[in-house]
Amino acid sequence: MFLAVRAATRVLKESRPVSENKDPHVANPESRGSEGEKFVYDFTEGNKDLKDLLGGKGANLAEMTNLGLPVPPGFTITTEACKVYLESGEEPKELRAEVSAHLDALESRMGKKLGQADDPLLVSVRSGAKFSMPGMMDTVLNIGLSDESVTGLATQAGDERFAWDSYRRLIQMFGKTVLGVDGDLFEEALEEAKEAKGITVDVDLDAADLKKLVERFKEIVARDAGRAFPQDPREQMDLAIKAVFDSWNTDRAKLYRRQERIPGDLGTAVNVCSMVFGNLGPDSGTGVAFTRDPASGHQGVYGDYLQNAQGEDVVAGIRNTVPLAELESIDKSSYDQLMQIMETLETHYKDLCDIEFTIERGQLWMLQTRVGKRTAGAAFRIATQLVDQGLIDEAEALQRVNGAQLAQLMFPRFDDGATTELLGRGIAASPGAAVGKAVFDSYTAVKWSRSGEKVILIRRETNPDDLDGMIAAEGILTSRGGKTSHAAVVARGMGKTCVCGAEELEVDTKRRRMTVGGRVIEEGDVVSIDGSTGKVYLGEVPVVPSPVVEYFEGRMHAGADDADELVAAVHRIMAYADRVRRLRVRANADNAEDALRARRFGAQGIGLCRTEHMFLGERRSMVEKLILADTDAERETALAELLPLQKADFIELFEAMDGLPVTVRLLDPPLHEFLPDITELSVRVALAESRKDANENDLRLLQAVHKLHEQNPMLGLRGVRLGLVIPGLFAMQVRAIAEAAAERKNAKGDPRAEIMIPLVGTVQELEIVREEADRVIAEVEEATGTRLRLTIGTMIELPRAALTAGQIAEAAEFFSFGTNDLTQTVWGFSRDDVEASFFTAYLEKGIFGVSPFETIDRDGVGSLVRSAVAAGRATRPDLKLGVCGEHGGDPESVHFFHEAGLDYVSCSPFRIPVARLEAGRAAAGSTGSDSR
Repeated sequence: MFLAVRAATRVLKESRPVSENKDPHVANPESRGSEGEKFVYDFTEGNKDLKDLLGGKGANLAEMTNLGLPVPPGFTITTEACKVYLESGEEPKELRAEVSAHLDALESRMGKKLGQADDPLLVSVRSGAKFSMPGMMDTVLNIGLSDESVTGLATQAGDERFAWDSYRRLIQMFGKTVLGVDGDLFEEALEEAKEAKGITVDVDLDAADLKKLVERFKEIVARDAGRAFPQDPREQMDLAIKAVFDSWNTDRAKLYRRQERIPGDLGTAVNVCSMVFGNLGPDSGTGVAFTRDPASGHQGVYGDYLQNAQGEDVVAGIRNTVPLAELESIDKSSYDQLMQIMETLETHYKDLCDIEFTIERGQLWMLQTRVGKRTAGAAFRIATQLVDQGLIDEAEALQRVNGAQLAQLMFPRFDDGATTELLGRGIAASPGAAVGKAVFDSYTAVKWSRSGEKVILIRRETNPDDLDGMIAAEGILTSRGGKTSHAAVVARGMGKTCVCGAEELEVDTKRRRMTVGGRVIEEGDVVSIDGSTGKVYLGEVPVVPSPVVEYFEGRMHAGADDADELVAAVHRIMAYADRVRRLRVRANADNAEDALRARRFGAQGIGLCRTEHMFLGERRSMVEKLILADTDAERETALAELLPLQKADFIELFEAMDGLPVTVRLLDPPLHEFLPDITELSVRVALAESRKDANENDLRLLQAVHKLHEQNPMLGLRGVRLGLVIPGLFAMQVRAIAEAAAERKNAKGDPRAEIMIPLVGTVQELEIVREEADRVIAEVEEATGTRLRLTIGTMIELPRAALTAGQIAEAAEFFSFGTNDLTQTVWGFSRDDVEASFFTAYLEKGIFGVSPFETIDRDGVGSLVRSAVAAGRATRPDLKLGVCGEHGGDPESVHFFHEAGLDYVSCSPFRIPVARLEAGRAAAGSTGSDSR
């Protein structure tokens, strides 16, 4: 009777096209309207492009069915049904009837009824959101089994053990997922059953053992759920469907969505699929396969296979799998068919595909495919490989990678030449070099991480409840599982270092320790894990720069071929991004060293030189003289001392960036930031007075500090206001810039200085400063006999400046958006305070998807940027526009600035490659920097 699924699939292939189907419940998904909305679709409908409606799993099951691949029959309940349920608390009134109609059709195809006594139809109920959320939502297998139908299943299968194994799995999954029973209770009962028999793996439990376990599981359900395990198969299915809907809003699902920036209003589809069984004996099994290695991108045979098991056994990591290549010797026919299907899918999707499959007594079944998650290095390699194979072009290759992945590739790696103590080796599941203190549960990982400790989360295997600990940890280490286990898949998606299946490590979570070869690693001991090799070390292993950083620094890596291949892939994609991008990329740099590094990284100028950094250190005493000056003469003397020092700084900067623009921001912070701490100075003066040896200068300094003290200095005397209040301050800085430019030009250089006035709120402020600056520049030109090409502009960092940008553009040749301050003033946030005080709560409550200081707030701050761009260019069509806040290096924000029409972004030197890449992606038509 297990041939029924195969026969039903053959019938489906031979049936008429979907458009000709007369079943009123089998309509074209694209034709649905608001009236008579259709909530259920057969697998014979739809295609891979309907993920919004059918979810990723459902859309791809439909696509594989269309391709004629062996997919068990079933149907999909749409994300729209889930949204109705989540909004109203009730399923759509039409849903039950639609599910019944599709279930009737499925039973007709299969020639059996759901849960019938003599030959039961069994189904799985699985989640399937638009974006992959591995392990975050719920799945229930073997729906339809009961005390009555389990004997019928045993008879039809000719295998009593298989039937009772399937039944105990149903009660275990249903109890935990649907009825909310603590999953550890089932695990403990299973362990007790194995210990009683003196075995270590569940496959060694026979039918009699499993019957007893079923009774034990039912007792657990009755006691902890307050009700008996349901014997009605339709009740099982309906409750499971609701549970999948509810799982969209579990804490772990919401946490994962925040981590991956997946919108919270998408909902999940539900896939009801006729069961095929991998736990029917040694000629059956289940596995996960990748068309390429998701860790490296290399072509080959990658994946895991587990004989006599169901699908959840593989991803849960409860038993160690065998490499997929071993399937060839286990079942050559199924292996060959799988290889052919994998080639078909990769060619069809034109990308790495992640595949779940089951073999039922020698018959291969495809349960899922999706474009697979991959590591950052694999993403770049695969993109260029597919170009070379003619499957995609360079523009598409650019869309297959993103700035977050490039940033990961720039992280350091372990020093191969370091002295190390190897503890063991596992499977290299997600690359990187991670060092931290060993912790053995998620709670401790989060707690220690919040205290500033770097931790490595060590588990036998992870499950979805470990997500918050995985996020908090530097890396994840498990003693079980493989490249397709929960830990591996989630770590790759997050870009976390992960080593799985390190079998020689014995993890004891109760005693909070790990042993290997007689060596005991206690909680708190430092370990290092290498996600590229799978090696685990005791203690801290030193790191060295990544080959990608060496490439950007101009030192092509000369080590392993694998690293050279990665660098070559990065180079090709970066070269294309640079060819197509419209946005130029500048650096935020205050000295020649940073400027030179930025230039090596591809910077096309400096978008922000903060001159306040030039007033620190030994020069602080000169600033004190300026503040303490009582007369014009004293103030002019203090400024005269600062002038040559500022000039020397600018000469070095102009030399480092010769031929490229350098935007110099005049002094911006409040003057009190350059003075001693008011409390420390008060104590020093008080002590001196008690000893009757008070320093006159300290007394004057304390008076000045008190005078300059402000309750909210970021909205006080700073920026252009400082330049207007302290005569000669901005003039001195402009003179230093102009004289440095003239000297550089007379030395046959090509200085391109731009003078930026900060914190302007009205055009009158800018006009006054500009008049003084023009006068100083003219004096320098006359004195040096050199014609200077200096432009004067302003930062747009106040809402009023953005709202009056048309007026301000009359006096400004360029705008640079200071989005850090603009975000603070638009939101009314003090960045120094709010991120530590209540941002965590705002993120957890969904008020923010991401901090507005990390990614630009398109609706609020972004609206002001757009209006300022339009008004500014309406006044001055040749107005140059850039951004120099931290958002200039944020991938998603770069796309916004491209759309808004800016000319350049500016960011820290190490973020320049990321900004270059994302600027290219924006120009090539990407809608965002989504890496899901």
